[in-house]
Amino acid sequence: MNKEDSILVTGGAGFIGSNFVLSWIKEVGSPVINLDSLTYAGNRNNLQSLDQNSRHIFVHGDMADEQLVTKLLREYRPRAIVHFAAESHVDRSIVGPGAFIQTNVVGTFELLQTARAYYAELSADEQKEFRLLHVSTDEVYGTLGPDDPAFSETTAYAPNSPYAASKAASDHLVRAYFHTYGLPVLTTNCSNNYGPYQFPEKLIPLMILNGLEGKPLPVYGDGKNVRDWLFVEDHCSAIRTVLEGGRLGETYNIGGSSERTNIDVVTTICDLLDELSPNEAIGSRKKLISYVTDRPGHDRRYAIDARKIKQELGWEPAERFESGIRKTVEWYLAHQDWVENVRSGAYQQWIETNYAERVTR
Repeated sequence: MNKEDSILVTGGAGFIGSNFVLSWIKEVGSPVINLDSLTYAGNRNNLQSLDQNSRHIFVHGDMADEQLVTKLLREYRPRAIVHFAAESHVDRSIVGPGAFIQTNVVGTFELLQTARAYYAELSADEQKEFRLLHVSTDEVYGTLGPDDPAFSETTAYAPNSPYAASKAASDHLVRAYFHTYGLPVLTTNCSNNYGPYQFPEKLIPLMILNGLEGKPLPVYGDGKNVRDWLFVEDHCSAIRTVLEGGRLGETYNIGGSSERTNIDVVTTICDLLDELSPNEAIGSRKKLISYVTDRPGHDRRYAIDARKIKQELGWEPAERFESGIRKTVEWYLAHQDWVENVRSGAYQQWIETNYAERVTR
């Protein structure tokens, strides 16, 4: 193994992290040290295809464990840290915000401290090559009206959920470590991701799986909340692009140029399921849609202005929503074994906690 080309990834068994690890090894080929604490959303099965691959070194551990992370950094001497590890579900942050502060704020702080100490040990040449890329979200910017311009990198932060606030805090810490300590950081803020290996509490996989089984499709409020949807493989390619060419200390917004209302997303999934997996007993999946009580602080619209990453680095998404969502539905239909493995008692309990008490409208 050529340790000089390795990277350390935090949270590489989660949805976006595992897609990134798989695509990195396929597209770049250099070794990945994958550090994941394997909470409910971390899944080793996502990485099963790499079990015999010597370029993937999986470590079960916490990014806040200074002793462990220092050991890994000194042993493998990675040229970059790509930081995905985070609690990321808004509804969970409403029910239990403490875990989000601990992981997203304290965990990121501890990782920055450890990275800063490691960076100080590097030679001048190694310091020139080293990067820490922090993966964040568009939710830090708050909400938009129907006619407001999309979020840019200079949009003021206005987080409206405990999740968004915890990510905003982590973004500010990363910025501070660049300006105060000279740590060579990059930050990316992405729109809503979808694609293979997404934990089935999120909108798109939940609708796919419920629709397959003829279960209700719960849609918050009036279903008119708007999101910009980004296919996860496009997100991974954008991160690689920023890591290699991004200007130090800068933020890059990553979007899919695919704004859709939630109800449009759900009806598109219904149509695809009716086409790809018709079921006479269920009939049209659109009949399964039920409107339920909205969640507190539900942002009305997100939209990403991704001109900076296109103009500076030449990146733009390869998938439109129509092609990406078809690939996603097809993946879930072909991987029912993966679905059953993640549908643990803890997942079922969460679904009951979050949806059972919501009033159908």
